[in-house]
Amino acid sequence: MRNVTPFLAVAALAGLFTAGCAGPEQKMGRGVSNTLNIVNMGEINRGVEQSAVMGTPAPGYATGFFHGLNQTLARTGMGVYEIVTFPFPPYHPVATKYVSPTQGYPDSYKPGLFDGSTFQTDTYYGFSGGDIAPFVPGSRFAVFQN
Repeated sequence: MRNVTPFLAVAALAGLFTAGCAGPEQKMGRGVSNTLNIVNMGEINRGVEQSAVMGTPAPGYATGFFHGLNQTLARTGMGVYEIVTFPFPPYHPVATKYVSPTQGYPDSYKPGLFDGSTFQTDTYYGFSGGDIAPFVPGSRFAVFQN
């Protein structure tokens, strides 16, 4: 028979640290969001856009890609740190001089809620919309979105 006492002690301690506090929830959510930035490639898109617009387009693409990759890796590392340390204070974003606390998206894209049955009530009437492929870089086409 396995001894589950250490597991229960750790679970009780985690529950004690996180019960009734919005700080750990925000820190964990911010950590997961930052960790998954490597999937949505927002920083890479922003880096390419900013370097191509502000500089010369030809070397701007490569420079922007590597700047965005650097920011993505820094944000992913910060997210892993926040996930590991979410039960412990401080709960505000750390290292904000290098990595901004909010997600990096290109200036030409403002994220919002997905159009779907979860957030839109008009799907019961047969009208629905949404991003065609929100995970594909450069895909900003949305159907039935005002």
